[in-house]
Amino acid sequence: MRVTTTWQGKRHFVSTGPSGYTVSMDASAEAGGEGKGHRPMELLLMGLTGCTGIDVAMILERMRQPLQSLEIEAEGKRREEHPQAFTEITLTYKVTGDVQPEKAWRAIQLSEEKYCSASASLKARIVPRLLLNGVEVTRPAEQPAE
Repeated sequence: MRVTTTWQGKRHFVSTGPSGYTVSMDASAEAGGEGKGHRPMELLLMGLTGCTGIDVAMILERMRQPLQSLEIEAEGKRREEHPQAFTEITLTYKVTGDVQPEKAWRAIQLSEEKYCSASASLKARIVPRLLLNGVEVTRPAEQPAE
């Protein structure tokens, strides 16, 4: 996979990947940017949620679980010193539909452990949470967290 990122002036860059779509990135005003795009660390979290979201939706479909909606919220904690890498990322999976809780957790587990290349590429600890039809469901004991 190859991505090309081109400087647009100051702290603004535009990146294009093999899909042909472009993404605009910029630094905050405090760092000399002009707010013309996403911050790179935002994109990292977006990539993570997109990767695991694709996995979970596909796995639930294969399990014949009628998914009505899926939203993934990522909250990352970062180091104070540079590099300000993520140390822990909480992923909250908001699932609605006639989905069995154990099937939803199994889909999340498979994404975490087998399929999501984005999470496998990160050093941060990833902590999943499941909200099924608005109710928090704890991870079953047979599926321990890392």
